[in-house]
Amino acid sequence: MSTTERWATFDCYGTLIDWNGGLRAALGSDELLERYHELEPQVEAESPSLSYREVMTEVARRLGVADEDAIARSLPSWQPFPEVRSALGEARARGWKLAILSNTDRDFIEASLEQIGVEFELAIVASELGSYKPARNHWDAFYAQTGAATDQHVHVAQSHYHDVVPARALGLTTVWINRFGERAEPAPTRELPDLSRLPDTLDELVPA
Repeated sequence: MSTTERWATFDCYGTLIDWNGGLRAALGSDELLERYHELEPQVEAESPSLSYREVMTEVARRLGVADEDAIARSLPSWQPFPEVRSALGEARARGWKLAILSNTDRDFIEASLEQIGVEFELAIVASELGSYKPARNHWDAFYAQTGAATDQHVHVAQSHYHDVVPARALGLTTVWINRFGERAEPAPTRELPDLSRLPDTLDELVPA
């Protein structure tokens, strides 16, 4: 692929798909949701070779959830945030190529892409790398597969820990979708509350 193409890469869950909404419905309480957020990165760091399905099941086990597979069964039905389809469609119409870099499994990401309903050029998933973000392997695989130029690439994500920090360490242009009004360092290149203004922001960062 040509290195002059403009690429936007995305985390999926929390950025495009309402991850908290899906988890909260599966777990049944905000308290368990909060504990899930604490435990999942620990499990991923301890056992990066686990599939994401296995990670979710292990976190559910540690939480004492009776039905340990409930989260994994529900994930394919989780919905995108309301502005996502139109924002992604507009970015594509402006010539941006789209890719997903996700801490998940191939079958989950395919189900979520169906829910989103916008075409992506590729999706790179943790279970096929044996590695979870914030490790850099997702970005290495993206560049190996696309030949993208770093100055023509913007990474877009909601998770500061999983995405903004490692992307900034790699010297990449970043857009933090800060849906919860958090404060964290290092600062992203741009910060937005959701994807509504993303097409204009991408064009400002990497003009056509």
